[in-house]
Amino acid sequence: MVSLAERLGHAPDAKLLIVNCDDLGSSASANRAIHDVMDRGVATSATLMVPCPWALDAVRRPTAGGIGAHLTLTCEYPGYRWRALTGAASLHDAEGFMPRTAAEVWARADLADVEAECRAQIDQALAWGVDLTHLDAHMGTMQLDPRYHALFVRLGRDYRLPVRMFGARAEAVLGVPARAQASEAGLVHPDRMIDLWGRPRGALADRLGALRPGVTELFLHPVEDGAELRAYDPAEADIRAGDYAEMTHPDFAARIAAAGATLISFAPLRDLMRRA
Repeated sequence: MVSLAERLGHAPDAKLLIVNCDDLGSSASANRAIHDVMDRGVATSATLMVPCPWALDAVRRPTAGGIGAHLTLTCEYPGYRWRALTGAASLHDAEGFMPRTAAEVWARADLADVEAECRAQIDQALAWGVDLTHLDAHMGTMQLDPRYHALFVRLGRDYRLPVRMFGARAEAVLGVPARAQASEAGLVHPDRMIDLWGRPRGALADRLGALRPGVTELFLHPVEDGAELRAYDPAEADIRAGDYAEMTHPDFAARIAAAGATLISFAPLRDLMRRA
């Protein structure tokens, strides 16, 4: 069987790494940090939260890598909130904003409203001139529930975009037939995923040291530390600021090089999928 790496024109033993920055557009501090690490060449991709107030600022800045749509149905912060583009009642909580947790979305949202909102977010990014490279989802809302994942795959098929894919072991634990759905729809996705949210700082070195041949997505949440971040995300500011500090440290690029990885974005996966 021909591997994804080979289909992308690389050797069978090639280690291809996508370094993606989640939450582009969520704040001015996130935009500055994400564009910085992309300009440095240590990140190759970012995903845009279209409903957020800083989304337009994000796409108006020159971008050194690919941008995907970070489908957004939640708003987790205590005092910094946003609403759905479509205004559908089922997508909002009692305060009139997107719910703070994925569980709230799954409990209250009408799936037809979810689909309309996701399409509105993708269409808005395209209307802004974003050459979208892939789809993923904020807080995993579109990926952790079987009903939502089926819709996620349908969106990928309709817009001819690759999707973020959890690892096979995570899929087995979650009970979502993600890979089978994606395969049936003809979607391309990375072979593996590295999620380091909240992990000790040494975890990245361990995972890169064990990097296997194929296409792996590593996603992080870099945000510039300061008053803005500390005001809107007091609970998780250290994680986000820590990701930015780690990505701008010389050791980050050195570890990628030592792992023998070649950095790519989602764009080659998208182009492969569209050629097929």
